[in-house]
Amino acid sequence: MPVWIMPAIARPDLTPSALARLLGRGAGRLIDLVLPPRCLGCQAPTASHAGLCVDCWQKLTLIERPFCERLGIPFVYDHGEGMVSAQAIASPPAYGKARAAARYEGAAIDLVHRLKYGDRVDIAPFMGRLMAQAGRDILGDADMLVPVPLHRLRLWRRRFNQAALLAREIARRSGVAYEPLLLARPRRTAHQVGLSRNERARNVQGAFAVPQAGRPAIAGKRIVLVDDVLTSGATGEAAARALLRAGAANVDILVFARVATPIE
Repeated sequence: MPVWIMPAIARPDLTPSALARLLGRGAGRLIDLVLPPRCLGCQAPTASHAGLCVDCWQKLTLIERPFCERLGIPFVYDHGEGMVSAQAIASPPAYGKARAAARYEGAAIDLVHRLKYGDRVDIAPFMGRLMAQAGRDILGDADMLVPVPLHRLRLWRRRFNQAALLAREIARRSGVAYEPLLLARPRRTAHQVGLSRNERARNVQGAFAVPQAGRPAIAGKRIVLVDDVLTSGATGEAAARALLRAGAANVDILVFARVATPIE
């Protein structure tokens, strides 16, 4: 019998819940001995599991206010609460608001690539936690979380949808309903990497659809669309339009990282 159980047996006043906590701490120590905690980004030793080392934290640029209320792009200066950028006014998106946990640079790029292309699904809870914090203002009024879907062939090759993993973690933390099957991607599209803004928009035009059976569940609902990265916004725009055409009252977007050069 492991030695760390002996004191618990010797204490008749120990409640079942306290015993469970004690056993949990013991199991955690055993896991740390067998699998020492390592940074999710660079694999350097860390003090606890599912986190980043100091160096990687310093390379992760979190997006905090002040930022454009509509696009979520940070401002260089604080223009006041609720300020909207000239970009959002000149070319307003179909979705309501966009929120991102971090700028798509440094450690954020490494985390996204490790999750998406390195099969590091263990990173999703960490990313989802930061996303839930960054999206508090849009999650408060949301009826459901809908991940940006993959085409069935890409899903078969990758074996998982990273947006769905993130949405599930956000749902667990926020209490907002997780609905992974209400949006489909019936048309296969080319990879967006390397395409211009206009080419990206054309590439995903008509790529998303809401199945007829799912329309009643979407009608009149406030939806948060979840993805890993927002670059030009073409994918989010096309997915949001599909949800709005199906009757959604509002669609906001929540991503882990976005391309975002601070604006004046």
